[in-house]
Amino acid sequence: MPPPDVPREGVPEDGVPAFVAPDPGSSPLPPLREVIARHGLDARRSLGQHFLLDGNLTARIARAAGDLSARQVIEIGPGPGGLTRALLATEAASVTAIEVDPRAVAAMHELAQRSDGRLRVVAADAIKTDLLALVPPPRVIVANLPYNIATPLLVGWLRQANEFERLVLMFQLEVAERICASPGTGAYGRLSVLAQWTCTATLALRIPPAAFVPPPNVFSAIVVLTPHPLQPEPALFARMERLTAAAFGQRRKMLRGALRNAGGEALLRAADIASDRRAETLGIAEFDRLVRLFQ
Repeated sequence: MPPPDVPREGVPEDGVPAFVAPDPGSSPLPPLREVIARHGLDARRSLGQHFLLDGNLTARIARAAGDLSARQVIEIGPGPGGLTRALLATEAASVTAIEVDPRAVAAMHELAQRSDGRLRVVAADAIKTDLLALVPPPRVIVANLPYNIATPLLVGWLRQANEFERLVLMFQLEVAERICASPGTGAYGRLSVLAQWTCTATLALRIPPAAFVPPPNVFSAIVVLTPHPLQPEPALFARMERLTAAAFGQRRKMLRGALRNAGGEALLRAADIASDRRAETLGIAEFDRLVRLFQ
């Protein structure tokens, strides 16, 4: 049964329950709508921005990350800081927020001043940022990813999945379903194989457009990715990227045709896979057999 949509009951008028900063003597933080207005933070399509202002929902996302005690949390694209506030309310050792929009960077610096040193704001493009150099282990990524860079970010992190304890990521629902899809389904494809070869992938929460400002045209979903204890070497992962690109490049083709330039029938025979099968019918273990023979 798919996860239920997020209810909207019990949310204050501005969509944001009061959040109290870590210091019990401090005053509540200003409503997020006030932060957005003060910094001119209108959401920009070019940056893939859709802000989460519902404090109940951001708290649920933070809980989906599990126990964050002593963890170094990384957030990508915090915007006005709705999810950041929820992460700071956990027992996380620190939160590092990476933001490319200078308006949001200014807003986040205000929050950092009231975070008792637990929030670091990095003005940078997440695609070009080396998270391993920036944040020490144990690392957990929790992020409402900008839609326009979500897939390349994910694939980049899967290449080094052993460096993360968990990834709790929001995608468009269609992308989330592809990540978690089973063999033999229409959504199963290259992204499914790369994600499930390296991680256990769970679709944890569906989120309706009305939860965002401005509302996107599609549903979104939270995917929890827990890396497997044993991870492929970088060279093997790169081979899997090439293999799946060829196998799923023309979905209607049988594998003997799709993999003609990658060993074709000889490769499939060595992996004990019938050459008339199609890529979407192969399980993760079968792709693993293939990639270890693939040159």
